[in-house]
Amino acid sequence: MALPEVAVLSLGGTISSTQTEGGSGVAPSLTGEALVEDVPEISEVAEVSAESFRQVPGSELTLEDLIELATEIEGRIDEGATGVVVTQGTDTIEETCFVLDLLVDRDAPVVVTGAMRNPTLPGAEGPANLLASVRVATGEAARGLGAVVVLNDEIHAARFVQKTHTSNPATFRSPLVGPVGYVFEDNVRIVTRPVGRRHIELPEETRDHPVALYTVGLGDDGRLLEQIGRLGYEGLVIEAFGVGHVPSVMAEPLESLANEMPVVLASRTGSGEVHRETYGFTGSESDLLERGLISAGMLDGPKARLFLSLLLRSEASREEVAEAFEHPFGT
Repeated sequence: MALPEVAVLSLGGTISSTQTEGGSGVAPSLTGEALVEDVPEISEVAEVSAESFRQVPGSELTLEDLIELATEIEGRIDEGATGVVVTQGTDTIEETCFVLDLLVDRDAPVVVTGAMRNPTLPGAEGPANLLASVRVATGEAARGLGAVVVLNDEIHAARFVQKTHTSNPATFRSPLVGPVGYVFEDNVRIVTRPVGRRHIELPEETRDHPVALYTVGLGDDGRLLEQIGRLGYEGLVIEAFGVGHVPSVMAEPLESLANEMPVVLASRTGSGEVHRETYGFTGSESDLLERGLISAGMLDGPKARLFLSLLLRSEASREEVAEAFEHPFGT
């Protein structure tokens, strides 16, 4: 029986990092082909074609890179790949996965993985993560699930997953719901499926619409807000306290910005939804929404920023942006 075909696209990151010449640290150097060759067990699971799509740390990736990657993934699937695995640095895995979930309009599994320990360290988990990811990419279980993150034998949905620790191999969590599945022995188990999916269609010629991400802190006086428009930003995501609160002194400047551009209200907690009508003081969530801010709902700040960026690139109107955030996954 012919094995399923899987495309592995490497972007660099810790999983591909080795010691630099004359340096004191590691940097991405292993190709996608080398990553696959280092895990001979993969040949028993799939026919793999590997390519180094980028060779950079996760911190160097841009939205333009991911838009190009999404097109490449759709092409590989249309050419017959059963699924696609993307390897990259863990710094931005949750963001890459979320963007691919929104841009790749295919049912074939799209899996993003990496490693917390580079190949020069004892217990480097990159090979195990890559093998598990190929298993997920070859199976029927993950079809139609959207893009997922696979590390530590857990499968996380793009909309929920977050990196929660600087160095622990179990860093990736989904605080709202937990993993949607897991890998064991030769098996892939999906135990729950997120409801709904959204696809954002971008025009062939798309331009950047910069979106700022601002995290509110204790005693913040909002003096940076007046610079948002001057610096060329066309949107803002404000990571507020708790359920969506800011110091009262920031309320009017945010209202002014909301008259000029989409301003999205998220929570800096990273989990749970922005409320709508629980509190009524100046700077509360209800006050800010009345002033024209748009609720991020369950999306955290980084994901809300990417969602807004892609909506603006798709030439969505302000009303369409607000509606999209009201129902981010079409439900």
